[in-house]
Amino acid sequence: MATLKKILESTARIQYQDCDPFNHLNNSKYIDYIVAARTEQLLENYSFHTADIAKKDGLSWVAAQTQISYLYPAAWLEKVVIETKLISFSASSLLVEAFMWNENKTHIKAIMWSKLVHFHIKLQKSHKHSTELMRFFEQIHHPLENDFTFENRVNAIRKEI
Repeated sequence: MATLKKILESTARIQYQDCDPFNHLNNSKYIDYIVAARTEQLLENYSFHTADIAKKDGLSWVAAQTQISYLYPAAWLEKVVIETKLISFSASSLLVEAFMWNENKTHIKAIMWSKLVHFHIKLQKSHKHSTELMRFFEQIHHPLENDFTFENRVNAIRKEI
């Protein structure tokens, strides 16, 4: 069995329509770029197609909490690297961490944690992950070395930069 990557990475270019009057990426668009990148990364690296799961099984994940800290602005036409990883999971939820870096990965522009709850679309309530999903999550899980809160994680990163 092949070892799956635990940290996924892709690039994006900041688009004009996503920027504010200062040509910086609008705050809400950071989330859009990160979610779009994670969706593509899951598909490209694991053939994990969330839309197919929703159509076939009536199951998906909904955002229960999103925390984001902006460290450096992302600018119009700039290339950014988006790195994501599953830092925690339970029987019915996931916690994904994402960094948006500059192209050379010398500055973290933003850090985001997103808690996702597994959700049964028809029943409109949370749903436990299958055994198969739990095994998959175990393979891609990349826990943090310390038991951080989001604020402590951001503060630790700020000290490094």
